Amino acid sequence: MTTKTTSKIAFLFPGQGSQAVGMGKDLYLNSIAARDVFDEIDDILGRKLTTTIFEGPAEELTRTENAQPAILATSIATWRAMEEATGVLQIPNATAGHSLGEYSALAVSGVLSVTDAVKLVLERGRLMQVACDERPGGMVALIGIDEITAEEICRESGAQMSTINTADQVILGGDHRSLAMAIDIATVRGARKAIPLQVGGAFHSGLMSPAQHGLNAVIDSLAFHDPFVPLIGNVAARSLNTGEEVREELRLQLTSCVQWNNTIRFMLDDGIQSFYEIGHGRILSGMVKRIDRGASITSIGDFASVLAYASAS
Repeated sequence: MTTKTTSKIAFLFPGQGSQAVGMGKDLYLNSIAARDVFDEIDDILGRKLTTTIFEGPAEELTRTENAQPAILATSIATWRAMEEATGVLQIPNATAGHSLGEYSALAVSGVLSVTDAVKLVLERGRLMQVACDERPGGMVALIGIDEITAEEICRESGAQMSTINTADQVILGGDHRSLAMAIDIATVRGARKAIPLQVGGAFHSGLMSPAQHGLNAVIDSLAFHDPFVPLIGNVAARSLNTGEEVREELRLQLTSCVQWNNTIRFMLDDGIQSFYEIGHGRILSGMVKRIDRGASITSIGDFASVLAYASAS
C-alpha cells in the first residue's frame, strides 16, 4: 500500500562505487521483503550473488558484472523493507539515480519490473566489463574545477566529461594517456585535487560505445511503462514523463555525461524539500549538501535506518 506525503520529497539511488562487503546483510536477516529481493536476484542469476555481497571478497564484489546487480539488489531491498516497516510507503514526488542508480529508480517508478531491471543491469554490467577489457581507460575526479574549465581541459587532453556531480566536482573519463594529460592541465589550472578513481574503465564516455550498442538491443526488447513517479533523467536532467522518453535516456546513458548537479537543481527548483538516499552509503548525501547546504537529506541503507524512517512516517 502506498500514499503520498504532504511535503515534497525525492528518493535518490546510489551508483557504482557505493558497494561494500556486508551491505544489506542486516536487511536480509531482519526483513522478509528485503530477503525476497536478494533471493529473487540470486534466482535470476542462477548463482549466489548474496554470498559475494555479504562475505566478499571485495575484489570479486568490485567487478562491474557483480557490483552493478549487487547495488541494485541492495537499493531495491532497502526500498521494499521501508514499505514493509511502514505498511504505507510514501510515494515520492520525484526519483533519480546516479548512473547505475537510475535503474533502481526505474523499478521504484514503475517503468520496469524488478525482474526486468535486474536482467537489464546484468547485461549492462557484463557488456561494460567487456568494453573495459577491450578498450582500457579510467576516470579522474577534478575537485575545485568548474564545468567550463573542465570542458577546456577535455578539449586539450582528449578526455571526456563523464559526470558533473557538483558545481566544483567534475569526473573525466578516457584512455590513460588522455587522463594523465588532463591531470597535468587541471593542476596548472588550479584544481584543488585531481584524483584517479578506482574503477574498471571510462564509464560515461565514448569508450563505452560497444557496450551501449549491445545494451540498446536489450533495452529495445523490453516493455517500458510510463512512470507513476516523476523520474529525473541523468542525461536530460529533467522529468521523463513516458516510457519511451526513459528508453531513449537509457540508449544514451553509457556514453553521455551524468548531469547530477543539474538533476538535483531541477528537483530543488521544483520544490523538493527533503531527499532520501536509499541504498548503501552516503555518497549522494554528501553531494546534495555540497549542491545546497540547506537541503534536507537522510540516508537509509540498513535496518536501523529503515526503522527510524518508519517511526518518523
